[in-house]
Amino acid sequence: MKALVLAGGSGSRLRPITHTSAKQLVPVANKPVLFYGLESIAAAGIQEVGIVVGDRAAEIEAAVGDGSRFGLEVTYLVQDAPLGLAHALLIARDYLGEDDFVMYLGDNFIVGGISELVQRFRDDRPDAQIMMTQVSDPRAFGVVELDAGGRVIGLEEKPEHPKSDLALVGVYLFTARVHDVVTGLKPSSRGELEITDAIQKLIDADCRVSSVVVSGYWKDTGNVADMLEVNRLVLDGMAADCSGEVHASELVGRVVIEKGAVVTGSRIVGPVVIAAGSVIRDSYIGPFTSIDRNCAVIDSEVEYSILLGGAAISGVRRIERSLIGREVEVTSTPEILRALRLVLGDHSLVHIAS
Repeated sequence: MKALVLAGGSGSRLRPITHTSAKQLVPVANKPVLFYGLESIAAAGIQEVGIVVGDRAAEIEAAVGDGSRFGLEVTYLVQDAPLGLAHALLIARDYLGEDDFVMYLGDNFIVGGISELVQRFRDDRPDAQIMMTQVSDPRAFGVVELDAGGRVIGLEEKPEHPKSDLALVGVYLFTARVHDVVTGLKPSSRGELEITDAIQKLIDADCRVSSVVVSGYWKDTGNVADMLEVNRLVLDGMAADCSGEVHASELVGRVVIEKGAVVTGSRIVGPVVIAAGSVIRDSYIGPFTSIDRNCAVIDSEVEYSILLGGAAISGVRRIERSLIGREVEVTSTPEILRALRLVLGDHSLVHIAS
């Protein structure tokens, strides 16, 4: 079995962060979200991985390399334009050959990995196996329709009037049979080759399409709110580890301070992770905050937020539920501000006044 990882999307819902960075490389608990998927694939016993890349190909390749750090053999497959998930299958046809494969959306996050899902597919070997979960607003997803016996009878991409509340999770398993139906697909009204249409054609051809309800936690990290929620979940499962320098400060709960980080005169309430090279001084860092490498938080309060590498915050009260890009500088006038909610692109410079 091989894996096909899709990492070519534009990340429009995470702009302006994704104007200068691939959405799959935005960090969760200081590790790119794409890496969690690659680790799950390796843990499932899959070694050969094709990564579909687009405009951010060089950035993805620089981060992942040849895949050996994950125990994988990575091949890069270039998609000239994001023309749909099924279009990625056309791009990867020669690479996949006649092998079974798992298709994994690179910005998706599944707690517990995919090992059990892959093993179920290997044991039962349907033509396709889809994962689904209940959502409050299925209009933003591919939607699955089941009959009274729980059999998959229909799929629709982002329908205006959903027939169920079951959304497709971004992990699919296929035999080579799917290539036959993808070849004849026509673009949808969105101008894309939809994976839901491909699976529907398998159903219409009386192929076996099985479904699994994801019982664990799943998120598409395509927007800021979901990114912060996944960050919260990952931080909530980590253990405390203080390897950095801490001076005249209070650490409460599960706090990770990496070697090379310095915390002085501050109160850190976990779960929090502070990466090497970062400096926290005379500040409060609240729960569910990730601070990446070489950041500085001086005389400020930050909670439930993600700071990307090189970000600097000084004299600001108070930042929460925010995603701060690389090399961003946030400063304040002396007036005390009640709360800030920010989504700032890389290399921004922001001066805040009351």
